[in-house]
Amino acid sequence: MQSSSRPFLFRRPVLLATGLLLAVSASLYALTPSTSHAAQPGAGQPPAPKVTVTPVETRLVTEFEEITGRIDATETVELRPRVSGHLEEVHFQAGQLVSKGDVLFTIDPRWYQAQFDLAAARAEVAGREAKRAEDLLAASAISSEESESRRAKAAEAQAELATARLDLEHTKVRAPISGRVSHAIVTAGNLVSGAPGSATLLTTIVTTGDAYVYADLEETALLKFNRIARENHLLTEGGRVPVDMQLADESDYPRHGFIESMDNRVNPATGSLTIRMLFPNADGALVPGLFARVRLPVSAPQNTLLVSERAIGTDQSQKFVLTVAKDNTVAYRTVKLGGNVEGKRVVRQGLSPGESIIVNGLQRVRPGMTVAPETEVAANTPTPPAPGGSKVAAR
Repeated sequence: MQSSSRPFLFRRPVLLATGLLLAVSASLYALTPSTSHAAQPGAGQPPAPKVTVTPVETRLVTEFEEITGRIDATETVELRPRVSGHLEEVHFQAGQLVSKGDVLFTIDPRWYQAQFDLAAARAEVAGREAKRAEDLLAASAISSEESESRRAKAAEAQAELATARLDLEHTKVRAPISGRVSHAIVTAGNLVSGAPGSATLLTTIVTTGDAYVYADLEETALLKFNRIARENHLLTEGGRVPVDMQLADESDYPRHGFIESMDNRVNPATGSLTIRMLFPNADGALVPGLFARVRLPVSAPQNTLLVSERAIGTDQSQKFVLTVAKDNTVAYRTVKLGGNVEGKRVVRQGLSPGESIIVNGLQRVRPGMTVAPETEVAANTPTPPAPGGSKVAAR
């Protein structure tokens, strides 16, 4: 019994191994492609992704620097009295438009009227004494010294009369300029001072015509601006440098003015230079104290490369675009960008004119892939600029 059972036990592992080899061979045969299937190249591979491309555009562009400015009136007056006294009446409403010479406040004039009457009486007496002295001097009845003394007293009395007349006139506080008046800071019944250096502030007046805009131009932009000015490449109109402005609720810089003056030194604390610009204010929207965006030219008109904002990607701290070569392969290009021109960005470095860049489908492709490019068709073909004209780029 022992001799007959041992061969059977040794044969079981051999049979199991043989069965396992047959099963593996069958699986490999099933997974091996047939001859007819292998004869179809590219079967099972996804098609090349479709992307939209557009060529890098070249335009004549003038670059502008965008800065924040503050609007101010061309004239501002702090109205203060020239004589002291009790304020008797206020003659205007807050925010009213006033003309030069309008009476805005009245100070109690009775004291000054009495001083004027007294000075007038003294001047009259002194004048008669001086006239009588001339007659007596002609008759040799008095000395010339006495005659000169009486004439001096008459002149002094006339000066006192003129001073009293001015004080009486100054009891009516008038608008020194035409413009819009603020509210009355001091109301009727209060005592106001006209002492020099400590006169009471009654109200303020600002002009309503053309307005100034003050802005600080940083050092880099200032150096660029001065360089093109020295090279006579600065954009000018009628000998003046044009500037554009928009308020907070406006777009596309609809207001146009010019640089009126520039400060004579750079502020060492901020590294900037203050410039003053003048803008028309026909609609009265330029209220002193408002902030506005201003742009001024910092380059001569020059041919510049432009790309769509949709083509620009961000890779950590750098910008890039994806280009499509003639063999439809994708390439990665880092670019240095400038300002905006009608929804497109200025390219300072990284591209060449006419290169095709991907504007739609960036997320579906990677550098080195083969794509199926389709050229973008513009919905509205832009009108070409007039000869000598140029687009503007804002930083």
